[in-house]
Amino acid sequence: MMQPSVARIMIPAPPDGSAEMPADVLIVEDDPIIAIDFEDRLLGFGVTSVRTVGSVAQALEVITTRPPDFALLDVELIREKSFAIADRLAALKIPFVFVTGYGAETRIPSQFAARPRLQKPCPSDALEAALRTRGS
Repeated sequence: MMQPSVARIMIPAPPDGSAEMPADVLIVEDDPIIAIDFEDRLLGFGVTSVRTVGSVAQALEVITTRPPDFALLDVELIREKSFAIADRLAALKIPFVFVTGYGAETRIPSQFAARPRLQKPCPSDALEAALRTRGS
């Protein structure tokens, strides 16, 4: 019997209208406690692989090595912002949302102004909705 040549099998959305979760999510977060909280919740939602990094350089390396299906980007990392990561993800057409604890005062470049944002601490239902809709 021949094996399928496709590595990933897409499962149709459930009949209740809910979209499937991305299988592999990249979390870019410099606070380990927040990162662990996100990871626990994502796994609880059914995400099968969660990778966490705390810097722009680490994120770009991870994306180059194995692009994720979706990403959560903390806007304000230690001494840097995550916009270079957003540029790379957008170029690869990988959906993502910004996550910030600073609210509306956080300046987002114009090319990402329409991109969804989650406010930290973000409620689980908002996080789950962002994953299901892929941040659209």
